Amino acid sequence: MERDLAELIRDIPDFPKPGVVFKDITPLLGDPAGFAAAVDRLAEHFVGRRVDKVVGIEARGFVLAAPIAHRLGAGLVPVRKPGKLPWDTQAVEYELEYGTDRLEVHRDAVQPGERVAIIDDVLATGGTAAAAAQLIEAIGGEVVGLGFLMELAFLDGAARLAGWEHVTLMRFD
Repeated sequence: MERDLAELIRDIPDFPKPGVVFKDITPLLGDPAGFAAAVDRLAEHFVGRRVDKVVGIEARGFVLAAPIAHRLGAGLVPVRKPGKLPWDTQAVEYELEYGTDRLEVHRDAVQPGERVAIIDDVLATGGTAAAAAQLIEAIGGEVVGLGFLMELAFLDGAARLAGWEHVTLMRFD
């Protein structure tokens, strides 16, 4: 029987602010079997679906997206916060519960018609994931689906992903 990956997620109360319980994935990342299982399970969802590129959303999404891209034989594309990419970028601004934020990608990172899987560590309110999907579509990519290590279901982020298939390995209610 496989180990429950949720056992490798540490709760940090009142981080980054009072009332928030942060889901710390560093114990999972530090556990070779747990990390491999998480990568394998997320990659399995996309096997046989012709994925040309895997997008990793800054920053913890990079950690998962890179080995998934390798497993799928796909390229890796970083989606970053403003001012972090050195070349010509496409950007999208999106709403957060407390304001707005912005994501960027190199304009040539995905060619028109390429099939893209988007990976991040957590699906919370869904704003960042939806913005990343919109950004990839704006530069001509086809979003095959989104994959998340965990979902904070009580925030109902899945509702913002209507129209895009997504998978999560762990759900926290």
